[in-house]
Amino acid sequence: MLHSIASPLDGFVSSLQTWLYIDLVQPLLFKFGWMDYDEDTYDALYPVIVGLLTIVTMYVLLRPLEAWRPVERWTSRKGVRVDVFYTWLSKLGLFNLFFFVLFQPIFDKTQVWLRYHGIANINLDTLWPGVTSQPLVAFAIYLIVLDFAGYWFHRWQHRFGLWWELHAVHHSQRQLSLWSDDRNHLLDDVLQAGFFAAIAIAIGVAPAQFVVLTAVTNFAQSVQHANARLPFGPLLERLIVSPSFHRRHHAVGYGHEGTAYGCNFGVLFPWWDMLFRTASWNRTVEPTGIRQQFEGETYGEGFVAQHWLAFVRIARRLRLRRAGEGGASAA
Repeated sequence: MLHSIASPLDGFVSSLQTWLYIDLVQPLLFKFGWMDYDEDTYDALYPVIVGLLTIVTMYVLLRPLEAWRPVERWTSRKGVRVDVFYTWLSKLGLFNLFFFVLFQPIFDKTQVWLRYHGIANINLDTLWPGVTSQPLVAFAIYLIVLDFAGYWFHRWQHRFGLWWELHAVHHSQRQLSLWSDDRNHLLDDVLQAGFFAAIAIAIGVAPAQFVVLTAVTNFAQSVQHANARLPFGPLLERLIVSPSFHRRHHAVGYGHEGTAYGCNFGVLFPWWDMLFRTASWNRTVEPTGIRQQFEGETYGEGFVAQHWLAFVRIARRLRLRRAGEGGASAA
């Protein structure tokens, strides 16, 4: 399927993969006696290269737009720097591929058990033979199914208090930019990678397809977070999540407010927000971040501090919960 959709790009990536492996990686593996990992290392190079190309593309296309038509003008971009680190860490795709490979043996055993008990296999591209088996149609189906799952995953991040404290790392950025999408707590990334890998395998997505689906989603979310005025218009923004639509999700007092309520949870498509009545089309530019930040609470300026303070907030929630339960018992 990947070859049918973008064979020139696939060929370019594969050539880079082979060149890097033969001329750089394999000699190192041989030198340190790690040749037992040669096949896995070769396979891992593909998502890394795709992630690298994604980063380059988003910077080349989006950074000039941010400079030309910014939503906000900042005197300093210091707050954005940590997000650049997050992006390099996340968009190389190793998290997602790791969990895909991790879940594959479990899924294979489950499939054997299902066949033994006469339960049909889940394979979405065979729903309508000759139609859903077409590469582009199958790709679109996978994208829509995973996006629907992403909508609910995102709502759950806001709904459950302990989980929100992890997701709050993402929302604590008050200078949204093309880099902000990947500003996530690593534990939250682990949960997300495992969740989507499990679903992708369950609906029949191959590893190469999964890499492309992830790259498309990642790039679209970089566009959504960009500090650029991009006129989607009333029709297009109801087909694809626009920067103004997603910015509303980050707006203080509108988009999240902890676990109380929220709006505009859609990852790629706003359809789910429209369907479940969580859409807000107000384009007013509001401050972004978390209300507690404006009340003096810090969510950390650097990578380590942001991760540590998330655990501090979780511990505080647990203490308050235990104190409340103790008070109720005493009463």
